[in-house]
Amino acid sequence: MTKNNQLTPEFIREIPKTDLHLHLDGSIRIKTLIELAQEQKVPLPSYTEDGLKETVFKARYAHLGEYLSGFQYTVAVLQTGEALERCAYELACDNFTEGVRYIEVRFAPQLHSRPGLNMAQVLRHVNAGLAKAKKEFNNFPDIRDGKEPPFEYGIITCAMRMFTRNFSEYFRRFNDVHTYTATPRLYSLASNSLAEAIVAIKRDEGIPIVGFDLAGQEDGYPADDHVEAYRYVHRHFLSKTVHAGEAFGPESIFQAITTLHADRIGHCYHLFSADRIQNERILDRELYIKQLAQFIAERRITIEVCLTSNLQTMPELTSIADHNFRKMLDAKLSVTLCTDNRTISNTSVSNEVQLAAEHFDLTPHQLRNIVIYGFKRSFFPQSYIEKRAYVRQMIDFYESVERKHGIRSEE
Repeated sequence: MTKNNQLTPEFIREIPKTDLHLHLDGSIRIKTLIELAQEQKVPLPSYTEDGLKETVFKARYAHLGEYLSGFQYTVAVLQTGEALERCAYELACDNFTEGVRYIEVRFAPQLHSRPGLNMAQVLRHVNAGLAKAKKEFNNFPDIRDGKEPPFEYGIITCAMRMFTRNFSEYFRRFNDVHTYTATPRLYSLASNSLAEAIVAIKRDEGIPIVGFDLAGQEDGYPADDHVEAYRYVHRHFLSKTVHAGEAFGPESIFQAITTLHADRIGHCYHLFSADRIQNERILDRELYIKQLAQFIAERRITIEVCLTSNLQTMPELTSIADHNFRKMLDAKLSVTLCTDNRTISNTSVSNEVQLAAEHFDLTPHQLRNIVIYGFKRSFFPQSYIEKRAYVRQMIDFYESVERKHGIRSEE
């Protein structure tokens, strides 16, 4: 129970929510992972849920590298169209069950592409799973009759800051073709190739690809290497988000919003970490932080906050209460609560909202703003007019849940 005892688990589950930072390959049901691994002869450290929670999907991790190691198993079973479609469908179901009405599922199609399963086919299968779920949900009587708002989704594709040959069959072939291309130019070429493919697939296939992301190891692999790709998607009106400030300092965030023109930032945890600034030319670090936060605030660049994920991957963060989310709230930044990876972090949107409510003593008004910002700052796949109508539906529905629970969210 929160200090504000109005924000009960029942209320939090019932309100409409979003998840704008949601990795497909980090959110496979463990039972499904085991079944797919057995079918595809993929070796796992254990073939029981308890065993995998002990060896792979832990409560805490030593560092980000250990956290990311779980992806070697989830990506390995997502190498067929049927597996991609199934996991996308189940992910939508898991979200809808806990009151999430809008999700943006992100993944790197390069990690699943191979002979017989090209990038367009990968995206078609993921979209088919999500579309199947959407059709089922929106045929429920209360949604069909307009008493509740519908379920919607978008897809975000991820470029990689860096990669090696063993990342996937696609990257092995990419390396072989570009044998004489040195890094970081190799990484730039791969991002450019993805950007051009995604714009074409979105145009030709009608798949609701709503955004372009940059994921992977931050430290040592700057956003500057991917400028050309982001310019390309920018020219083709695709929204942009960037993983930044998760494992590196404020300069990474600065690059994301100035060089890549990010509309949103994934994590952004180290926005206020002046001690992580490495550029010796920045003499007044506190001023730099202040100006950076001001820039983000004024432009309403939304931060995709992932509380549990950050707690698990940052040894220096010993409690949710110490998370920089408090500083983000105090600075009046646009924030939305996300899971990052439902399976690897063993969390849900409702759990993330509950943690925020408990550890930061959110008022009903603050919670309402955070939740509604998720809808407002989404990369909604339809027109702006349709998005406004959809957000209005969510606000009305949110207020109806408040009335049901006797909650008033005025300041």
